[in-house]
Amino acid sequence: MTETIEKEVVKQEQINWEVLESRGFGEDYSQAEKDQLASQYDETLTQLQEKEVVKGVVVSITDRDVVLNIGFKADGLVPLNEFRDTADLKVGDEVEIYVESQEDEKGQLSLSRKKAKVFRAWETIDNAYKDDTVIEGYVKRRTKGGLIVDVFGIEAFLPGSQIDVKQVRDFDQYVDKNIQLKVVKINYANDNVVVSHKVLIEKDLEKQRSEILTNLEVGQVLEGVIKNMTNFGVFIDLGGVDGLLHITDISWGRVNHPEEVLKLDEKVNVVVLDFDDDKKRISLGMKQLTEHPWDSLDASINVDSKVKGKIVNVADYGAFLEIKPGVEGLVHVSEMSWSQHLRNPQDFINIGDELDAVVLTIDREERKMSLGIKQLTEDPWKNKEMLTKYAVGTKHKGVVRNLTNFGLFLELEEGIDGLVHVSDLTWTKKIKHPSEFVKVGEELEVQVLEIDAEERKLALGHKQLEENPWDAFETVFEEGTVHKCSVLSINEKIAVLELPYGIEGIAILKNLKKEDGTTAEVGESIECKVLEFSKEDRKIVLSHLHTYKEEKKKAKTAATKGSGKARENAESKSTLGDLAALSQLKEDMNKK
Repeated sequence: MTETIEKEVVKQEQINWEVLESRGFGEDYSQAEKDQLASQYDETLTQLQEKEVVKGVVVSITDRDVVLNIGFKADGLVPLNEFRDTADLKVGDEVEIYVESQEDEKGQLSLSRKKAKVFRAWETIDNAYKDDTVIEGYVKRRTKGGLIVDVFGIEAFLPGSQIDVKQVRDFDQYVDKNIQLKVVKINYANDNVVVSHKVLIEKDLEKQRSEILTNLEVGQVLEGVIKNMTNFGVFIDLGGVDGLLHITDISWGRVNHPEEVLKLDEKVNVVVLDFDDDKKRISLGMKQLTEHPWDSLDASINVDSKVKGKIVNVADYGAFLEIKPGVEGLVHVSEMSWSQHLRNPQDFINIGDELDAVVLTIDREERKMSLGIKQLTEDPWKNKEMLTKYAVGTKHKGVVRNLTNFGLFLELEEGIDGLVHVSDLTWTKKIKHPSEFVKVGEELEVQVLEIDAEERKLALGHKQLEENPWDAFETVFEEGTVHKCSVLSINEKIAVLELPYGIEGIAILKNLKKEDGTTAEVGESIECKVLEFSKEDRKIVLSHLHTYKEEKKKAKTAATKGSGKARENAESKSTLGDLAALSQLKEDMNKK
């Protein structure tokens, strides 16, 4: 009974005299004595605030709980597993405890050792952030973009960019290791902490950087570590300050990309080439530490010397042949072949090809050299048999290499080109551009018209393979004769018409007018009278209008008779030996 009463009294914040008196206690105490006794009781209790960390003393330890006295009206219980980090815990030890509530739903004091540790951890982290102090953490694992670090039981994020001053490519090397840090950011809303190891290194390097910049001089040789590579060069860490080694200063030879000769994290020696006034940009060189290859070039290499090398660059105007790293010569496109109309060198020379060449010019002071490939073979134009082989009138076959507005260039053999003028392609057609007659790469048979070995020129003709039909046309297409024609094309001024035997003539537009008042159209067949014939200019002027237009005063019958006579005359002339020759010529042309 007494024990029950004591428990009820303890549950009250002050002594409840009404309860005691109802059970027969305190009847002999005056009110003043009661107040004094209550005051003395209150002084024995600690004023406890919830959500705070307080000190507690271990009263007892059971298999499941630890009983703690925190100076409150009642002791509190904390699960034993919350003290796993304190293996030697014993009665009488003082520990920090977090007060969750003075009375839970069971009427008991609620304490937490785990929350006390978290509370103190955040307090320590916050102070470290405000005071800019160094703390230590344990790297638990890697994550996307960085590392997760345990700091006083709180997981903090260490970004990859904040691990070191140089780029870190292997995060795993830091896992399961302790690392010194500084808190750089706290997000209280999300309970996120960002830490940095890089800021500690930067402070350590500041003194070294200052010393390097103070003593920096052009020509000074330094040791550095390659920290980054780009297509234009590499950045080298000189011990707290970075310098740029441009790709052109890596080697005397050509380097397409730094990774061909250098590696990340590689230690290299470099020389200071230049730096700005603020000493923030440092230009470095590596090839300058070795002798220029031109200075050690074999003295026996002179004009007409034969050399061997590798093509390192190909351009529209030629190719560069590397004799040795740092020593190159230009093979101009005109020195690649004896052909006067060489195609783009990229069509048959590739980077990496190994070729022989002849030195044409060399300037050791300017470090320049011009080379030739065609000089390795005999100049076909200087061959004694060349004049006989390509004498005027000889016939040959060649490949069309190039087309121009005025003609085409035909390659008869390697180094021997000739020009076929557009006017020498055909006797009968009016060709404006060679592409109307032939295409590049096609084979064409020609006859030599002129040869100039000194000027390396050949004039060729294709139509000369046949007899000139205009000699026979002169008697067939006399002025005044009428022939059936087909309209091939019409422009703003004239029309082109096709006569028998494939020959072409022209007519002004007004002469295409028909009797019904309409004008002949392309593809239409009409009769035309020859108004003009010129064998020298290979020109025939025609008119349809003149086939029916007669003097108005003449009778229709007379006009018909006159037209019949003209037609009879034309037919009688066409039956002569010239017409037979034309028929044979047409047959020969059709065969060709």
